[in-house]
Formats: sequence, structure tokens, C-alpha cells
Amino acid sequence: MTAHDLLTQAERMESRISAADRDQRLALQPQFSLILEQLEEQGEPVPKRLLRLEAALTEEAIEDRFDNMPI
Repeated sequence: MTAHDLLTQAERMESRISAADRDQRLALQPQFSLILEQLEEQGEPVPKRLLRLEAALTEEAIEDRFDNMPI
């Protein structure tokens, strides 16, 4: 897949994530992170807004993991 294809896919996912509820966002996070990782591996710059979104999604996933941890 070309860098242009990956960027287009990441931008489509960005739109889906923006319209998603919390559970859907958590489900989309691994795939979104993988796309950004592939972009970086190809040496392409990842737009800052996509990196910020990935950071927010990762934080949500971590919080969700701790929220569901038994005491």
C-alpha cells in the first residue's frame, strides 16, 4: 500500500472515530495506530492532528483497561 493510500485510509478512520461512541473508538484504536505506524515505517510524515488523535485514543484505551480492573 502506498503512503498516499495509507494517509487516505487514516483520514477516513479519523472521520469514523470522530463520529463514534466510546466503545467504537476503542475498537478502532488498534487499526488506526497500525496505519500510522505503517506511514512512519515508510518514512512519511504523519500529520500532527492524527498523532494527537492516536494519543487520545491510546489514553482512552488505558483508562478503559483500569476502569475494568477488578479490585
